[in-house]
Amino acid sequence: MDLRQRLQAVRPDAAPALADSEGIRSNPRAHDDAEYARLKNEIHRKLLDRVDLEVMASLPADRLRRDLKAMVERLLSEGDVALNASERRQMVQDIEDEMLGLGPLEPLLADPTISDILVNTFRQIYVERAGKLVLTDVHFASNQHLLKIIDKIVSRVGRRIDESSPMVDARLPDGSRVNAIIPPLALDGPLLSIRRFAVVPLKMEDMLALKTLTPQMAELLGAMVKSRLNLLISGGTGSGKTTLLNVLSVNVPATERIVTIEDAAELQLQQPHVVRLETRPPNIEGKGEITQRALVRNSLRMRPDRILLGEVRGAEVLDVLQAMNTGHDGSMTTVHANSPRDAFTRLENMMAMAGMQMPPKTARAQISSAIAVVVQVARLSDGKRKVMSIHEITGMEGDVVTMQEIYAFRQTGIAPDGHVLGHFRATGIRPKFIDRLQSYGLTMPDDMFDPSRIYE
Repeated sequence: MDLRQRLQAVRPDAAPALADSEGIRSNPRAHDDAEYARLKNEIHRKLLDRVDLEVMASLPADRLRRDLKAMVERLLSEGDVALNASERRQMVQDIEDEMLGLGPLEPLLADPTISDILVNTFRQIYVERAGKLVLTDVHFASNQHLLKIIDKIVSRVGRRIDESSPMVDARLPDGSRVNAIIPPLALDGPLLSIRRFAVVPLKMEDMLALKTLTPQMAELLGAMVKSRLNLLISGGTGSGKTTLLNVLSVNVPATERIVTIEDAAELQLQQPHVVRLETRPPNIEGKGEITQRALVRNSLRMRPDRILLGEVRGAEVLDVLQAMNTGHDGSMTTVHANSPRDAFTRLENMMAMAGMQMPPKTARAQISSAIAVVVQVARLSDGKRKVMSIHEITGMEGDVVTMQEIYAFRQTGIAPDGHVLGHFRATGIRPKFIDRLQSYGLTMPDDMFDPSRIYE
């Protein structure tokens, strides 16, 4: 018995005729946007009258799509609606997306060239392609329709959004990051931001092809990870910090136990022994919150070889630095900052947030002893991401953390088409951690640090 027969057996009386007093049968303007939307909503409503949700949940996805398609086509035929073949196919697809996916967002999520989806109320959806924002012709039927899709997203990961909790961070099944904010905080209507995550994670070869960094820089960064140096990746929003962290994690040996800690799980590590932890927001009574700091403390009892913190943003910085200083070498994290020096200032401020009243010199000494290298990344005006610099932390001089730049990207101008011009080059400084790399059997040729070699 197929789905249609089973549904009719469950709800034999729920099969009203499609054409009714609203004139769907005879309206010749069904292809107009407003009429198309009304017709789609009508078909959707009548389909829900015939569908038993428990039966839907028990069927495989491919079978469910096939049977839903047949039911929608049957409803369209019963109503004798004024749709051409192309519009009928679009109607079937739209209703499938509405019932099984995220409605109007499904075509955008299926487009691999889109890196961000920004929904500004139901009327306006922007996407980012190749670093540039583009307005689409996709929209929702109403703010209530958008709210329904937002609720579907957040409920999948056990979170909620309502008037008492109008902001939420969540993720899609593919790891894409989701943020939603609704009235009363969003004055004009619900807002939804989706940071796409590649189904197939980027590899170092992809970053080299995109000229995000040079082969020499890639070799050095890989050697740092293999030799268990503690790394801090610094950059602005959308600069590619998490992507670079994910790419560098490939160099962690498969024999090590890795614990990842994130607000919304994004990292896509390929090693066999990975333990993933995710924070939990408070419930409706304001209780039950699990912070990153609590997860970092708990992870130390889980016998990790390395700890990968998606982003350090608060009091957990103290526990992370202590872990890096007490046997968890090779740990990595990211931070929002515009330069390596700013990154250290932010870490120092976060340590104060942990409630530890210590002299600035003591806080800086702990930071400088924990972190060996700061990798600065940025998104340029043409939308391309670059590794702007690699800084080695060399210690303290008085109250100041000392560092030296190993590699840098220097912008030289902007082409008429908006393309950023510039080049990579070594500064000529040979890093002090070379001895550590050699102790791990990793030899770096001297010409890697030749300042006369310029890479466009």
